[in-house]
Parts: sequence; C-alpha cells; structure tokens
Amino acid sequence: MIDIESTPLPLQGGTHQEFAEGLTPIRRTVLPCGTRIISQYVSTSPSVSLAAWVPVGSRDEKAGEEGSTHYLEHLLFKGTPTRSAADIARAFDRVGGETNATTTKEYTNYYATVLREDLPMACAVLLDMVTAPELSESEFSLERGVIINELRLAQDDPIDVAHEAFAGQIFGAGSTLARPTGGTVASVEATSVEAVRRHHARYYAPHTLIVTAAGNVDHDELVRMVSDRLEDGGWDLGAADALMCPPRRPGAGTVVTERLNIAKPVEVTHILTGFAAPSATSARRPILSVLAMILGGGMSSRLFQEVREKRGLAYSTYAFSLGYTDAGALALYAGCDGERVDDVEARMLEQLASLADSGPSDTELSDAYGQLRGSFALGLDDNRSRMSRLGGSEIVRGSYTTVADHLAAVTSVTREDVRDLAAELIGTPRACVVVGPSRDLDDDTSRDGAR
Repeated sequence: MIDIESTPLPLQGGTHQEFAEGLTPIRRTVLPCGTRIISQYVSTSPSVSLAAWVPVGSRDEKAGEEGSTHYLEHLLFKGTPTRSAADIARAFDRVGGETNATTTKEYTNYYATVLREDLPMACAVLLDMVTAPELSESEFSLERGVIINELRLAQDDPIDVAHEAFAGQIFGAGSTLARPTGGTVASVEATSVEAVRRHHARYYAPHTLIVTAAGNVDHDELVRMVSDRLEDGGWDLGAADALMCPPRRPGAGTVVTERLNIAKPVEVTHILTGFAAPSATSARRPILSVLAMILGGGMSSRLFQEVREKRGLAYSTYAFSLGYTDAGALALYAGCDGERVDDVEARMLEQLASLADSGPSDTELSDAYGQLRGSFALGLDDNRSRMSRLGGSEIVRGSYTTVADHLAAVTSVTREDVRDLAAELIGTPRACVVVGPSRDLDDDTSRDGAR
C-alpha cells in the first residue's frame, strides 16, 4: 500500500491555502484570532451548506459533567441577547432553509443549508448562536425533559443500545471514548446550568472555531462575513496564544472481553462483536476500509453470503469500522434469533479467520476497490457532505487529502495487506455485546437495558 498524500493544515493566524479538487476548488484561511474558514466552491449549485464547528465532543467532558456537550448543543438554539428561539427557527423557515446540529465524541457542529442569496443570514444566525448564547436557567430547566426523552428514545432502539454499549466495551472502562455521547439520564438529571456555561466558556473561543461551507460560495465573501460577525460578537479577538483545545486523555483503554448481554423486550436479538483497529489518522486506515468492505460491505460480502444467503441465520449482517483521532475498531453485526447467537457469532468470526489465513481473492479485492470508490464519490455528491468532509479533515486528521489521493491509497491496498491486518486483529482481545429478550440471554452476564 502506498502512503496517503496529504497536506498539513497549519493553525497560525494569517495563513492561506488552496487545494485543487477538480472543478470544485477548496480554499482555507486562518484569521489572526485563530478561527479557521474553509470553503469548497461548486459553481453549478444554487445552494450553500454552512457549518460552525468546535473540536470538542463527549470525550472532552470533565468528570461529573458528562452530557454537557450535548446539552449545550440544544441550548444554543434557545436564543441569544438579540434573537429568541422562535427568531432563530423563523429565520431559516421563511427562506426554506434547513438547520440542525450534531454532537459526536470528538466535535460539535451547527449547520444550515440555504439558497446562495441567504448565506449572509445563515452565517449571522449560526455565529450569533455559537458566540453569544443566552444559556438562561429557565431554558436550561425546560430543555432537560426534552433531552431525557431523546435519550430514552435511543434506549428504545436495540441497535442504538448495542452500538453505544459496544463503544464502552471496545474502548474499555475509563476510556473517554467509552462514554455515551449524549450522557445518561442520570448524568443529565445531575447536570447544572453552571456546568454547561463553564463548558461553553472553556471550549468555545475564536481559536477553536472552524467554519466550513460548500456550494455556490465566494471564499473572500465568506471570510468577510465571518470576520464581521466575530467583530460584532463578545469574544476577545486578540491573536490566539493557544491554538488548540486542552489536551485529550488517550481514547483507547483495555478491551472488555466478557460478553455483555443487555435484556430488551424485542423479537430480534442483536449481536455486535469486534476488535480494536487502526485509528482514523493511521496510515493503515485504507486497509481497514478494504477489509471491512470485503467482510461485510454489501450483498456480495462474505458475511451476507455466508450468514444470510448460505445458512439463513440472519436477515441483516454487515461489518463496519469506527475511527477517531487516536483509536479505531472493526465491528461485525447481525440481527438473528436469540437461540442462534452463538452460531452466528462463530460464523462471522470464521470469515475473518479465513481472510487472516489466505487473504481475499483478486475478485473480492477488485470489487472492494469499486465499492469504496463509488460510495466515497456518491457520498460527496451534495454540499452538506462536502462541507462535512472539510470539517472532518480539519478536526480529526489535521491534514487534507484530495479525493484522487484518497482513492489512490485505497486501490493500492494488496491482498497481503488485508490478510496481515485480519491476522493481527483476530489475535487481539475481542469485545461482544448482545441485545435481546431476557429469555435468550445468559443471566450471569446480563444487565437491564435501562440506564
């Protein structure tokens, strides 16, 4: 496999970069205050997707403040000194735009998609929310119930439960990546408005703010919009002394190998098993992508053909990877009858063992190249996806890789690369989570699904 060609993204104020990306060039500017602005120009698009990012997620929360990142995300839509919550909603509704936000383990972003002519409004509103939220005690108290309902809805979905629990097992007890992204019902009930205000004051600042846009956007105009809005806000825009958030604790801990059984009143039992794997920043990440695709990336994959088509053990089965700055995982999933869990688990692991023993066939490797090339290109076929890739490159990797260089790295992966990584993973500790009816679970290792 060849090394991925990538360009470092400096944090020093006053720097400018340009990247050739076919007919959709990318430009990047770092303001003197440290704010990073990245745009991708798509001349044929009538719209723009815009986002304000802060490179802080649930893994960065201090002990006793779990869930504050997600809580803050909600509260930023509840008004500023110059805009009420209704004003914020109406600003986008009246132009047919869309706005929302996302909290992850490593970042939070606030985004909108609007017509080209409505970009100044979107920029002004999003940056007002991020820089000057009201964070009133009354809105804080009101939103607590909304967030608890959101968490309980997730607990009603057995697949969501399995994925959240798998992160806890694969990254290990005490790991910051093992934390539930939105916190728990208990932690949200215990969170104070002071904790959320501290979180905003600690992490939301000019030198942590990243603005990305994709679509029919003029980069110089965008830089002026952001600069003007920051000048009007309440932040100190002096040259940044610190250009990074406080250092993170390592994300990966010790894999919990004891099977975790979670009782849920469902008809289908869900199993997730897997191994710690290369991180999102690892040079071997393309190998993991190819391995996951061959193993369980479609209807022609090994898991689908063996577990479903040949043996009829499950309706749904697939493989996927998790990737964070300093940790990653390979996961294998199936939904099946509870009495078949052990058989399904064994069959899935057999397929990984087979790849570890003899590697993929030439046809499997070629098909994986095509699947990854197509899915990657189609995944960037809209402005929001392009905008999200710009933010991910900035926050997770700290470097930019062109689409062509990314695909070149993928297609340079060899049979030996896949075989060697599969052999390495299968020899390491394995995590396993099973979510299903209590009648199908081993009482010795089960716990109630409620949190």
